[in-house]
Amino acid sequence: MQTSPSLADVSPSPSFLSVNTLVQPLIADLLERHVELGIDAKRDERGVMIVDAGIESPGSVAAGLSIGEICMGGLGRVALRAAASRNATEEWPTFVDIASAQPVLACLASQYAGWSLAASKEETGGKKFFALGSGPARSLACKEPLFDELEYRDVVSTGCLVLEVDRAPPAVVIDKILRDCKLQPRNLTLILTPTSSRAGTTQVVARALEVALHKAHELGFALDAIHEGSASAPLPPPAQDGVEAMGRTNDAILYGGRVHLSVTGSDDDARDLARRLPSSASKDFGRPFADVFKEYEYDFYKIDPALFAPAEVWVSNLTTGRTFHAGATRFDLLRPLWLDEV
Repeated sequence: MQTSPSLADVSPSPSFLSVNTLVQPLIADLLERHVELGIDAKRDERGVMIVDAGIESPGSVAAGLSIGEICMGGLGRVALRAAASRNATEEWPTFVDIASAQPVLACLASQYAGWSLAASKEETGGKKFFALGSGPARSLACKEPLFDELEYRDVVSTGCLVLEVDRAPPAVVIDKILRDCKLQPRNLTLILTPTSSRAGTTQVVARALEVALHKAHELGFALDAIHEGSASAPLPPPAQDGVEAMGRTNDAILYGGRVHLSVTGSDDDARDLARRLPSSASKDFGRPFADVFKEYEYDFYKIDPALFAPAEVWVSNLTTGRTFHAGATRFDLLRPLWLDEV
């Protein structure tokens, strides 16, 4: 893994990959194209840039693709692909493709939604607030134990955080983000993407590679042995209901996601990773995610963690040149959920 520079350093060394620095051109492009992308951006009273990608503004799939790359700290590529043909394994017209030459940093140090941000009714003066922050600013705050394992910390003066919410965060939450990231208000960008929006649905489906990296970590696979990764997943239309929208994005990865990881080490370790990684290893596999979520009383932590994984996996061992494959996509499960035949 890449070790961060000393916190005493004013700026990272040239060889250090600063995810918050790398996203600045992507953010500038997002803001410049705001009319085209159907998003709205403005600074709040203290100077924080708030990007609305689907709350009051319509947003777009194109905005979601850009936000997906921002979430990956500028270390990944996210693109839309039309299915080349209709066959037994690709029975959906549109897919999101993801790739990274730095998958651990892109997915775990940046994209993973791991920063818990909450405020009580008393703190907000009204409705309680909860969100999981994702994106490069996580690596400024480093509030998750994961960063100790990654041995990575960004130390620059700009940051961007993505929140999957349907309303703007209250002042108390923004204050926490500024304080924990050690940022001046004008140097913070917050991007808001409701799951029920086009941008929100797209940027969640763009997490297919991240889901695989997170599960590999949970399985105890050595992160420094993962060198490259690519993934794809079908892009469903968003649903107006929040739980259904979340169900569709999860189902896209659990039953339609494909991931290819390039690793080093022994064939036994690569084979074992391929065998254990797919979502079919879970006891909850085979049912719509929204149904599973309801059964567990809307508590993510009660769901079998093995379910959060792509449907199909290839693991290529760069040490030996061998590739191992496991799992399979299940478009027979997705089509009845997403498609009304005419």
